[in-house]
Amino acid sequence: MKKEFLTRVNIVSVFFAICSIMVVYQVFHIQHSKEAEEFLKLGQEKGWGWKTLYPERGKIFDRNGNMLAGNKIVYEVGVTFSYVENPSTIAQTMNAMLGKDYQEVLDLLKNPPENRIYQTIDRFVTPEVYERLKAMKEEMTKNYSGEGDPSLVGLDFAPHLMRSYPDKSLASNIIGFVNMNNSGNYGIEQKYDSLLAGVPVTVPVPLDPNKAGETQKVPPGTDLVLTIDRNIQAMVEEELINGLESSKSKAGTIVVMDPRTGEILAMASSPQMDLNNFLDYGSIYSSASEFNRAISMQYEPGSVFKILTMAAAIDINLVTPETTYYDPGYYEIGGVAIHNWDYGVYGTQDMVGCLKNSLNVCMARLADLMGEQTFYTYMRRFGIGHPTGIDIANEASGRLKDPNDKDWYKVDLGTNSFGQGVAVSPIQMMTAATALANDGKMVYPHLVLSMVSNGVQSNTRVQTLGTPVSAKTAHTVSEMLASAQEAGNSKAYVEGYRTAGKTGTASIPGPNGIYDSDQTNASYIGWGPVDDPKFMVYVWMERPETADWASIVASPIFHNVVQRLVVLLNLPPDETRIQLTGQ
Repeated sequence: MKKEFLTRVNIVSVFFAICSIMVVYQVFHIQHSKEAEEFLKLGQEKGWGWKTLYPERGKIFDRNGNMLAGNKIVYEVGVTFSYVENPSTIAQTMNAMLGKDYQEVLDLLKNPPENRIYQTIDRFVTPEVYERLKAMKEEMTKNYSGEGDPSLVGLDFAPHLMRSYPDKSLASNIIGFVNMNNSGNYGIEQKYDSLLAGVPVTVPVPLDPNKAGETQKVPPGTDLVLTIDRNIQAMVEEELINGLESSKSKAGTIVVMDPRTGEILAMASSPQMDLNNFLDYGSIYSSASEFNRAISMQYEPGSVFKILTMAAAIDINLVTPETTYYDPGYYEIGGVAIHNWDYGVYGTQDMVGCLKNSLNVCMARLADLMGEQTFYTYMRRFGIGHPTGIDIANEASGRLKDPNDKDWYKVDLGTNSFGQGVAVSPIQMMTAATALANDGKMVYPHLVLSMVSNGVQSNTRVQTLGTPVSAKTAHTVSEMLASAQEAGNSKAYVEGYRTAGKTGTASIPGPNGIYDSDQTNASYIGWGPVDDPKFMVYVWMERPETADWASIVASPIFHNVVQRLVVLLNLPPDETRIQLTGQ
């Protein structure tokens, strides 16, 4: 199903790319044809020129109608060369008021570009500065008595819209920003840049401003309604900051998703930035992948990956929850002995105990019994090693080595089974896990709920990426995880709400490929309520200093998020909910 979906996406993408090329060619042909040149020349002789009108950029809202990205009025300041009376006055004023280089402006005014009638000096002047410039121009014009007097005649002002983010840094990692060239950078702004920007229109205008009539209206760009809930997003960002401070982690990510629909309710990543001050980007981020770690940063997830290995083993009837085995504390595969996370010997265990104690030996043994072909076939079904296609810019693809790769070794089968030697992004891991929370169906994660263009609303449909395991397997694994959490007195437990979840503590490989035991990633993935999942939460804390283990670092953060999330979702405790629904 996922392959078919991606094929359809690629076909549509190619179709639109061809259409775009044809449109660009036609515009270029028209603009550079002999007829166009003659028309332009005739227009200039009759006192007409051309002006490109840009639409208002489409707004971005959360699912409840709260504006996340809008537009504000700023002013373009420029000069019409034929009307300039005193170049020096304009150059001095631009230097004092706008910080422009005096000599550069003066040279421009004295030596205008050939065939250029008008030149922009600054496109983003605030209304306050505009009012001062306007008053100065009016005062000088009133007192002007002849050549040599100060004059700002020729200096023109034109209002236009500039991107504005009312909540500053809220959801900044999701939204992205619009740069000074009006191009979207990162996130939603980049992914949907052409739709948000709309279609510019070039129209004839009189060169004499006194003859200018009413400006032609241009249809605005497409508005986007996101799946994000502003209140949940704010809460998650607050819990992320708390988690970073308490664990002294280098960075962190928390994502909340509806596992039935793939709708992202919140996605927080550190660090964040005030989108209105986008020029600060370079001082905040050292690479593009840091802008939104949830989708752009891939890492070895560790034991959260064990839920997929167990699901595959259950799905082929290799084991049941009650299946037992003896854990001697190690398992040899590919000539290498694999040990448990604490080098402990756990003796006789069933599969629930395997998950509760997070036993590497158990997982390596299951993967070995499944065999290379079966194990990697299931991991590919879960989408590991491939981008999810989420509708946001700069998604990482992850990495899943398999026996066909030159750098794959037999021991990789064992280590991959518990999330080492395999790389995923948080959103990729969550997407795989939706199959376990959603009757075996893996759903497409998305951030756009609907689009509104010319008064017409188009809603995003729920899409299934595949069915990697059966509904029975999904229910079984969820129940196993819930039982393991309860038996282990997990710090993730939220009173009144039964959730399924798994911790993940992963060692971090250095530049030489050797793992540093002093550096770890701590993760937790969980969903609930188990009998009718309404939310899935993923927590990833990078290189915590206060503790090495996810059970201490990530589990409490999951607990704190869910404890507040159920209130915001108006989700009653399980017992009350079951009584109300009669289930």
